[in-house]
Order: sequence, then C-alpha cells, then structure tokens
Amino acid sequence: MDQRLKRSQELKQALVDFVYDAEGELATALEAFVAEQLSKSQSKDRKQRDLAVDSFLGQGQVGDQTPLELFVNESELSESDRALVLGWKRNFAGLFVIQHILPDGFKLMNWLTTNTYVVKPTDEATLEAMARLKPGEILLSRIAPVTEDAWMFFSPYVQLGSLGKPKLAVAIGNFKQNYKSELYGDAPELLEEAWKSVERYHQDFLDFFGGAEVSLPGYQLSKKIPEFQDFLTERRLDEAGVDRNKSMTELAQEAGVSDEEIAEMAEAMGMDADTAAKMMTDKAAAKMVTPQIELPPELKKAEEVTILAHPRWGQMILPNHQQFIDLLKSDDWKTMKGSDKLIRKYLESPEINTYVWKQLAKDYPTQLETVLREFLQQPDFELGRDLDDLLRSHQKPLEPELPEIASVPLHLHNLFQEALAEVSKTKAKEKSDKKSAKGFQR
Repeated sequence: MDQRLKRSQELKQALVDFVYDAEGELATALEAFVAEQLSKSQSKDRKQRDLAVDSFLGQGQVGDQTPLELFVNESELSESDRALVLGWKRNFAGLFVIQHILPDGFKLMNWLTTNTYVVKPTDEATLEAMARLKPGEILLSRIAPVTEDAWMFFSPYVQLGSLGKPKLAVAIGNFKQNYKSELYGDAPELLEEAWKSVERYHQDFLDFFGGAEVSLPGYQLSKKIPEFQDFLTERRLDEAGVDRNKSMTELAQEAGVSDEEIAEMAEAMGMDADTAAKMMTDKAAAKMVTPQIELPPELKKAEEVTILAHPRWGQMILPNHQQFIDLLKSDDWKTMKGSDKLIRKYLESPEINTYVWKQLAKDYPTQLETVLREFLQQPDFELGRDLDDLLRSHQKPLEPELPEIASVPLHLHNLFQEALAEVSKTKAKEKSDKKSAKGFQR
C-alpha cells in the first residue's frame, strides 16, 4: 500500500476522532447535520450514517469554519500533512460506475458529470473486500484527492450493482434528492450552467405569463403548460439560430445525420421529428437540456392553482395558496374548516419552501405572526426572530437549492428519456401479453 495512502487513512481517522470527541458547538452542529441528512435517506444503517458524518467534515459549519478547517487549525500537522488534509476540501459525493479494475484500485466515472478518476482504498482490508466488484457496477461514495492523479475513497461505498437504465435513472434521481447541495460537485461549470438556466427560465416565465405570480384553475393551467413548453422550445431554437422553416431533410443534411437517427432520437426524447432534427443541429444548446414540464393529475383538477416564480427558487406550484391567504385575512382563522391541517401542510410539505414563507411574511407580517403564535402555542413567537428557526426545524433550507426546472446535462437527459422508453415498452408488452392470455390456446 502506497505510503501517502496510508498516511491519508491515519489523518482521516484522526479527523473523524476529532469531530466525535468534540463538545459544545461542534458536537451540536454534527448532531443536527447528521439528523438532517438521515431524514432525507430511506436507509438509516451504519454506512448511511458514516456517509453523513463524512459529508459534515467538509460541508458542516461551525461559526465561519468547516470541521476540516478546525481540525487543521487546532492540530499540530507537518506542512505536507496540512496540505494533504486541506486538499480534501475538494471531496465530493457521486454515483460512480466502475470502468476498469486496477491492481490497487479502480478507474471510476461519475455518472452525474462523466468525469473520470483513479480511486484507491486506503487500507488492504477494504481493497480485499472490493475485489469482488466488477466493471459496470455502480457505487455511491465520496472521494477525495491524494495526489494530482489519484483519489481515495473518503467514505464507505454503497454497492448498487449493475443497473439497467430505468434503475440507474431512479438511483440518479435519489442522488439528486439526497445530495442537492453537491450536485455536479466535481463540475462547477455544469452547476453554473444549471443556475443560469434557472434564471433564464424565470425570464421565460415572466415573458409568457406576464408576471411572477399567476393564479388559474387547474384545467386552464394544464392547457397553458404545453403552450409554455412550445414557447420555450421555439425560443431556444431561435437563440441557437436554427431556422424553424427548414424541412427535416435539410436539417438532417446540415447536422450530418440520417433521417433514421433523427427518428430514433425523437422517439427516445418524446418529441416530434422536426423538433428533434432542429435540436440536433444546435450543438451549443445540446450541452444542457430543459426538463419537460408535467402537471400532476391532482393539480389539473384543482379549483385554483397559484404559481410563484423566482429567479433562484424556481417555480412553486401551490393548489391551496389563496386558501392560506384567506386564512391569514380571517378575523378568526380557527373557525375555518381544515385550517389546522392547512397550516401543518405548509410547514411540512417540501414544495412549500422558504421563499413561499418569506413572501407571506412580507405581505402579511402581523397576520402570519398571530396565526403562528396561536397554532404553535408560543405567545412570544416573533416573525423576525423565530421564523428561520421554525423553517429549519421543518427541514426547509434557508438558501435556494437547484430547482427541478434547472437544465440537466445532455447525457443525463438522454438517460432519463431512454429509461422512460424502456419502461413504456415493458408496460406495453405486459399489456399485450395480458390480452393474449385471455384468448384460447390450441
């Protein structure tokens, strides 16, 4: 085992011991961080806890420092050890596919970004345990740099096995949900592009709907959404300088692809052939693709749906927002049917985020403070002082996380579309088999 890897293992263990042995503010921060991380995960086993602790080392905040920085500042380290540990600030979590097995490690590709790494275990026992792994298998883990060319496993790995496209798409979806703050952790340029797409999408929303707040009956909104999607597609094609008046054949010739390839792409991406052809000629726009918008069935039937739009928080689609405002305006909110349930929903539902609450606090400060005092049974509750803590206690991030409407890298978009196509084909076959089974067999 390489000496630098061995030293990395020793320093990593010292860092973990430093955090576990701490008292006061550091201990409190660790407990809160791990509890929040585990609340997002379906599994609460030892590996998930270790992953949460390893996330805390570089992401947790104790005052204006991370635990990793505290460790470096409060430990007597040599210059080389100090440089090694500080390099771990670049650690990140990812879903990695094993591309090649090496004598002392692996060549991995991060599925979120397609970046590749040579990653090595820091001890012989882990290397022996990983000997059964095969190319093509997916690992959830956290890695950190050891040298310019080599990385180490910074946390335990979760073995997900060899996944087909539908299951891989689900795993990536789960990763995006559980590690929102680390999405594209090793590709800041993709993250920046994704945030720019959110701001661009917000402007598109304003241009199409005419304002940052829209209220419509569900059935009307369900008709507006496809119109908005068409508006987005046409605007992107115009921005790319693609002539929408050209025929598919002309566009195919310009793109250097056959009609058959365009037809396959159109089927996989769920769009018509003309749009697919035009998209294939747009190499700049192809880097990031805007997700399709799908309104949930229950919202289509809602009496009124409110959308609040923000350049960072994205679009919040709220079926009961006017009802909540009516509650705040009421002389006695307790007399309104279902008021307790509605307030609880606003506190507990992830889609009703901090921005929604801050807007309510801005527009109805006195009424909201009164309602929360009575609902929480906290007569001294003050909106300006206590609202942030209340939101934190209900797992609502105070800063925006990358919204679902953010554009995704083309390779992920294609994976999701291909996964949907496979699932659709499977369901169609099952349906066909069921119909055949109802007949007579000779």
